[in-house]
Amino acid sequence: MSKPITFAICGCGARGLEAYAPYQEDHPEEMQIVAGADVRPERLALLRERFGVPENRCFPSDDALLAQPKLADVMIVATQDRQHVRAALAALDKGYHVLLEKPISPDLEDCRALQAKAHETGKTVVVCHVLRYTRFYAALKDLLSRGEIGKVETIDAIEHVAYWHQAHSFVRGNWRNDHETSPMILQKSCHDMDILRWLAGEPCLRVQSFGSLDYFKAENAPEGAALRCLDGCACKEGCPYDAEKIYITDPRTGIRGRGAGWPCGVLASNPDEDKIMAALRTGPYGRCVFHCDNNVVDHQTVNLEFANHIHATFTMTAFTQDCHRTIKVTGTQGEIEGDMEENTLHLRRFGRPEEVIDLREESGAYSGHGGGDFGLMAAFCKLMAEGGAQSLTGIDASVESHVMALAAEASRLDGGRTITLADF
Repeated sequence: MSKPITFAICGCGARGLEAYAPYQEDHPEEMQIVAGADVRPERLALLRERFGVPENRCFPSDDALLAQPKLADVMIVATQDRQHVRAALAALDKGYHVLLEKPISPDLEDCRALQAKAHETGKTVVVCHVLRYTRFYAALKDLLSRGEIGKVETIDAIEHVAYWHQAHSFVRGNWRNDHETSPMILQKSCHDMDILRWLAGEPCLRVQSFGSLDYFKAENAPEGAALRCLDGCACKEGCPYDAEKIYITDPRTGIRGRGAGWPCGVLASNPDEDKIMAALRTGPYGRCVFHCDNNVVDHQTVNLEFANHIHATFTMTAFTQDCHRTIKVTGTQGEIEGDMEENTLHLRRFGRPEEVIDLREESGAYSGHGGGDFGLMAAFCKLMAEGGAQSLTGIDASVESHVMALAAEASRLDGGRTITLADF
């Protein structure tokens, strides 16, 4: 690669600045961030300090950045869900290629409009379905493509969201209310719809879905629960959703154990314990989980039928200890079972000894989503450097999985009615 691909960033939050931008620190010969926009001055300060972006290339809004002449090869769009398409369309009109955080949009017409604009301009639009770029799912896809278990018949996938992640992102946090962002099956699980479509290898024909917000609502608040966790809540000691536990003391998620990264980094820039406590006293992440303005589901199941007669099930549940994904694929000659967190696949060919495929040492430098965040960036930089247009998660493939997710949500809202995607 003769010179690095240059990037501008719309939205310097947890995904734009902490998932994708750090690839520059490990591979400055491939990636250089030259401009960015965010409404929060502290995020722009971090953009300058950590990535060396000059002050005159830091803008207080997407509109201000996009009003400039084209400043980079690529625009990363990592704003909130309902702002994605507007910024991406403007970036394409300016001549940028676009790396777009998922989901594209909760509005199918917006998805189609961006797809059409990408084809019209001839620019590359890659959607950040990072799971395809993990060693785990790539190895699974390879096994299925080689026919290691014969013809695939069923796929059963589970997204274990984890109780604390649900509380952080989907009860207290940015994606708690689909009127402001997206339904859960799209925002959290369009990754999974995309993976199921990729593994199946043929279009999805029909979907059916059931799900609800069952637990995180006011009628389930225990007696004595305060509106905020730090306001003398009588239930604090026994409550696993207590904000002080999640953000301060829990060794897996709190500032004392996990440190300043996600999720604590969402509450404050360069967080320490004092900043986190201040955020919990006044901000949204200190609210009781039973007294928030959330409306997205806390569990949902989807049944899917593909054109090659593969049938799949997908379950998203908040009520798990850990945050990970598991999958089981059955075929006419065997089965494969895997856990993305363990990074192992169990291949069981009928009548033969089990083979355990350990992918941990093959994953290389670890990043978010099981290495998928950096895997995406590596593939994208290579694509740009070589002048390619076809990506593993290009706009056409992504729109297909968005249709699946939105049809599943329509089914859920209609009592589990089976929806034919061709008619949707």
